[in-house]
Amino acid sequence: MGEQVLNDLFWLKDRAEEMPVLFVGHGSPMNAIEDNEFSQYWKNLGRQLPKPEAILVVSAHWLTKGTLVTANSTLETIHDFRGFPKALFDVEYNVKGNPILANEITLLNEHQDIHEDLTWGLDHGAWSILCHLFPEANIPVLQLSIDYYKSPEYHLEIGKQLKALRKKGVLIIGSGNIVHNLSALDWHNMNKDNYAFDWAIESNELVKQAILNRSFTDLLDYKNKGVSMQYAVPTPDHYYPLLYILGLTNSSDNIHIFNDKYVGGSLSMTSYLFG
Repeated sequence: MGEQVLNDLFWLKDRAEEMPVLFVGHGSPMNAIEDNEFSQYWKNLGRQLPKPEAILVVSAHWLTKGTLVTANSTLETIHDFRGFPKALFDVEYNVKGNPILANEITLLNEHQDIHEDLTWGLDHGAWSILCHLFPEANIPVLQLSIDYYKSPEYHLEIGKQLKALRKKGVLIIGSGNIVHNLSALDWHNMNKDNYAFDWAIESNELVKQAILNRSFTDLLDYKNKGVSMQYAVPTPDHYYPLLYILGLTNSSDNIHIFNDKYVGGSLSMTSYLFG
């Protein structure tokens, strides 16, 4: 079904090379306005990526019952946080959506359980990185929600069903963090370079080795991978975007790791480019 739907999209022609896919550790919303090593890498990466026809973001900050895709013609910048400086609330990433592509995405899903949504916009899991990757905001953006009530296997499978979009020039980004335990952050060492607890390092390396070995299904049963992983992923919201990206990969993809560092002991910024 997915291939036929994409073949009918005359306005999105096949490219000679598929678009890469990204999992980006987005970290603090402050990365949107700070000039640091993470935001600098995003800026440089944006200059190197082939220009997409559209961007689809799976963000840890849009959790729903059912899977939704934004079908708005324009997307509002959502400031889904509190307690940060006014400068962060002033950020606006004014970008167009793509309702036609949103409709086609609902058809790509073989069970037809992806539905259009007109109420969401861009949350900070999307715009905090896009404002560096594509600061001109001249590429249509859509968001895909995470059905918080589904299994890890479901999220991996949705990624697989969307794989055909890569041939049509759609850049798909998963935005979360592999190690994400905010309750364990060491606020006294937030500015200490690459500071991490032992369990954070152990769990991040476990995921990294599974990815490099392409043992993606090993990462589905993350709850039973030991105490370190239980500390690293106390809730799955920031972990699930990775599963979509793993589902989108091909065996021929090169794997590039970037921003492979820790913040505050219990947050990893480790990110992956496949392509």
